[in-house]
Amino acid sequence: MLLVPLLLSLLVSLVSCTGRPASDAVRAEAQRLLDRRAAAVLAHDESAYRRTGTAAGFADLRAVPLADWSYRVTEVRRAGDTATADVELRYRFEGHDRAPVTAGRTMVLGRTPDDRWTVVSDRPDRESAQQLWDQGAVTVVRGERSLVLGVGQSRRSLQRFADLGDRAVPAVSRVWGTGWSRRVVLLVPRSLEGMAGLLGSPASSYRGIAAVTTGETGAVRAPADRIIVNPDAYGVLGPVGRQVVLTHEATHVATRAHTNAATPLWLSEGYADWVGYRESGRTPAQAAPELAHAVASGDVPEHLPTDADFGFTGAATSLARAYEGGWTACRMIEDRWGAERLAEFYRAVGAHQRRAGAVEGAMRDVLGTTPEEFTASWREHLRTEFG
Repeated sequence: MLLVPLLLSLLVSLVSCTGRPASDAVRAEAQRLLDRRAAAVLAHDESAYRRTGTAAGFADLRAVPLADWSYRVTEVRRAGDTATADVELRYRFEGHDRAPVTAGRTMVLGRTPDDRWTVVSDRPDRESAQQLWDQGAVTVVRGERSLVLGVGQSRRSLQRFADLGDRAVPAVSRVWGTGWSRRVVLLVPRSLEGMAGLLGSPASSYRGIAAVTTGETGAVRAPADRIIVNPDAYGVLGPVGRQVVLTHEATHVATRAHTNAATPLWLSEGYADWVGYRESGRTPAQAAPELAHAVASGDVPEHLPTDADFGFTGAATSLARAYEGGWTACRMIEDRWGAERLAEFYRAVGAHQRRAGAVEGAMRDVLGTTPEEFTASWREHLRTEFG
């Protein structure tokens, strides 16, 4: 007979005076706290920010041009005077992002003697990558069509990236058209390790990769593409190579809404390389040295590169041949059908939602050929170029 009063007492202890579970009350308090913290970030109000807890990170964010910044508490786990909050951060760069970036954060909260919650620490959660300001103070440089944010980089160095981005945007628009944002955002960390932190992957995955573009494929309103630079690999490139890389990545930004699961990597990467090299003055052998050497030696590929051939963890020569194979296929389409038809083919493939039948249908409808005929023509094109 003592069980009922005991259970009732336990239930009362877990419910606030308003009838809500105690965890809900803490979550609501945490949300109000983080709402004030977000408002302080947007207002550049360091005093208000400090009143919400630790000031760590505020100075690193100071220069970032933010249009929006908000937190959403998804879960809170309390242990006495400490609570761990799972938080969704949403932010948008002014003048560039059409929709917010979302990032998972883990915040530790502490209870003060006067019974208030404050932020003790703020870090990426286990499933999320770092943000650039997690790595130090951000320096910002604006170009006509580019926004460059860097950590551990001189303003002069970042200005060079802005200039490259400003040249890349019109180069892409000349062949793809102007139906995209025609703006690029570049993140330039201190090192390869910083790049890996922004991507949430081991540094070994990107060694030798000069830059990558992140974003949501298939989005009609491409929300927030980022070109993330590997300063270690980028620094060894010459002027032409640097421009090729930035134009390549800007092409990914432009084509994002028409790139999805139906698009093979030989087409998405090959098209980006085709745009990148188009105004570079490089000869085919200079643009595709590994493939040129293989074909000249009698090793003509039997088929177009597969998605697996583009893995960053494989041999560098194999990865280079995959990119070069995609580039030569797109170059062949330009030679035979024209640049406008090449862009039309790209869009036609992306109009499908699944890989099955996408390339075959686009080849039939746009190029008037079959995959078998296309592959045979591509292999002959390689022999003519490099044999």
